[in-house]
Amino acid sequence: MHDLETRELRYFVAVAEELHFGRAAERLGIAQPPLSRAISQLEKRLGVQLLDRDRRGVALTDTGRVLLREARAALDAVEAAARRTRRAGDPKRPLVLVTKAGASHELLRQLLDAHASEPDAVPVEVLLCEVGEQAGLLRDGHADVAIMHRPFDDLAGFDTENLCVEGQVALLPAGHPLAARDQLTLADVRNVPDLPIARWPRLDGTYPDGPGPEVRTQSKLAQLVALGKTLLVIPASSRAWQWPDHVAVPVVDAPEVTTVIAWPPSSRSPAVAALVRSAAGLHILSTQL
Repeated sequence: MHDLETRELRYFVAVAEELHFGRAAERLGIAQPPLSRAISQLEKRLGVQLLDRDRRGVALTDTGRVLLREARAALDAVEAAARRTRRAGDPKRPLVLVTKAGASHELLRQLLDAHASEPDAVPVEVLLCEVGEQAGLLRDGHADVAIMHRPFDDLAGFDTENLCVEGQVALLPAGHPLAARDQLTLADVRNVPDLPIARWPRLDGTYPDGPGPEVRTQSKLAQLVALGKTLLVIPASSRAWQWPDHVAVPVVDAPEVTTVIAWPPSSRSPAVAALVRSAAGLHILSTQL
């Protein structure tokens, strides 16, 4: 059995990312010879070649790329476990709930009020993030629970409780002709010559093809819409952050969006369970457009 140590994984990740033993050793704060020996011993124990070495430098083999991906995930999991353990050992710490900035503050207010009314409720600290960042913060232990949206967010590996279902709206510059419509369809907004749809990153971080601008933050999106450079189809509750320069028009055939509360399945925290019970008891009605 070839058990791997976290030290070995850290050594390998440093070399794989730097592609230079000298820089990797400096980054790790060790001498180069023991680092080189450690990587050679790792390859020997695993029975594979992880690196191609020649006079020009170091390159990853296909096998090395696999280990780099797996090693990063393993080290992240170890750090997350340590972080959750330290947090669990502090009985006075608040629960951390992460949600994207601009999500429905009404839903969040209802949840926090319902939880606070419960006997012995643990305080809840709200951590605001950009779109799509909740999963990472939940996995790495920086947050205990998250407000997320199906089908847009990465819910793989989490337990969830549905909170509400809503339609979507097109966020448009106020002066555009489409902004005067009572409702729109996806066909209406898909290929607007002077107003391409903004492109959010996929779950893997890549962007879909298209003429619209690449956006990652809501502040950038808001500015581009106000300037008449783009539009976006978003959950109806996201209208909470729209500017006076924006108009939100219902898109009647857009897929419905389900808002959920999510948490790691490994959690055994009574405080997390109590917050989820509060969320499940809200009985929020579906948003009708």
